[in-house]
Amino acid sequence: MQIVVIGGGASGFMAAITAAETFPDARITILEKNKTVLNKVRVSGGGRCNVTHNPSDLRFFIKNYPRGDKLLRKLIPRFDAAATVEWFEKRGVKLKTENDGRMFPVTDLSHTIIECLLRAAKQAGIEIKTGVSVKSFSKISSAEGEKFELNLDSQEPITCDRILIATGGYPKIAGFEWLSEHGHQIVDPLPSLFTFNTPANYLLPLAGVSVPDAVVRIMGTKHEWRGPVLITHWGFSGPAVLKLSAWGARDLAEKNYDFVCKINWLAELNEQQVREFLIQEKTNTPKQQITSHARFGIPMRLWKALTEKSEINEGLKWSEATNKVLNRLAELLTNSQFDVKGKTTFKEEFVTCGGISLADVNPETLESRILPGLYFAGEVLDVDGITGGFNFQNAWTTGYIAGKNIGA
Repeated sequence: MQIVVIGGGASGFMAAITAAETFPDARITILEKNKTVLNKVRVSGGGRCNVTHNPSDLRFFIKNYPRGDKLLRKLIPRFDAAATVEWFEKRGVKLKTENDGRMFPVTDLSHTIIECLLRAAKQAGIEIKTGVSVKSFSKISSAEGEKFELNLDSQEPITCDRILIATGGYPKIAGFEWLSEHGHQIVDPLPSLFTFNTPANYLLPLAGVSVPDAVVRIMGTKHEWRGPVLITHWGFSGPAVLKLSAWGARDLAEKNYDFVCKINWLAELNEQQVREFLIQEKTNTPKQQITSHARFGIPMRLWKALTEKSEINEGLKWSEATNKVLNRLAELLTNSQFDVKGKTTFKEEFVTCGGISLADVNPETLESRILPGLYFAGEVLDVDGITGGFNFQNAWTTGYIAGKNIGA
């Protein structure tokens, strides 16, 4: 049996290796249009590769997928984060868990993961061809029965018995045309992980300042997320913003990325609690200058920016502050508003929502319901997770399950 995997990323490699180990008589080829394979693995986690998230309760894990959670509820128990850790450790790669649950190789090098996958593919006898772009494919009849014929960009067509599509997401629906022409429904692709551009933001000079625990809300929606927020040269980033962008991907696209976000820099406190504390400081520290000592653990630069925005002059003492001024500061600390005008893709880790409709895929095998013998894995499906290793876990899980079934 000849199996062709289209796409040399994480899910493609996992599928090919699993298929080779499950069906030792199969001949397996990975086709990658780029000159190198595993490119997203290389850049993930700042070059460290966030392999997965610390193994945990299925209910918790599933909550980290804005789309595709129902499918993964069935699939993850068959190859979960613990299985991923075991899979890599059996092949000589140990993983470590950071405080936020993200897991990386102990070397802190994505190359460790790449080498492991390449080594496993070589040992399994998998052929890897780079610089090969598949334009289209079709089913043909041969003396050996029905086969697939793949039309390549600049080479002769090749035939095979099974195809696995693991090409990742495409930023535009045009990228899916070679799949939709076979009758597959395509859910419009949209960016799913991005930062917020706020060109009129008075905090832009504070680029690099971060707050470890804030709440970010999108006005006019139910979307909000709590976590670290980073001020950048163009607006806001950090886990809270990125995760919020994933959950709000479709709503924010409908708004053409023109919306208002609110930030509570003190996630544990509301405006009333903060107001009462600030007014009490007039009694507790009457002679201290307000701008000279930050409260609530707020970074000093941010504290100064917020007090200045509240029209608190440098040198003003707590005893001299009016309640009106302190009310304004309390509002800014817990309810700052910023006009978002556009987005920026998060580094090189481009993630999309959308893709092959899950209604067209057998949830047990990941085989196409439209075209038998065709399988899917990874981000080409309408599945996406938030940051933290969840997108890679989707790649490992779907790749493993597709690989287990593709040669049956």
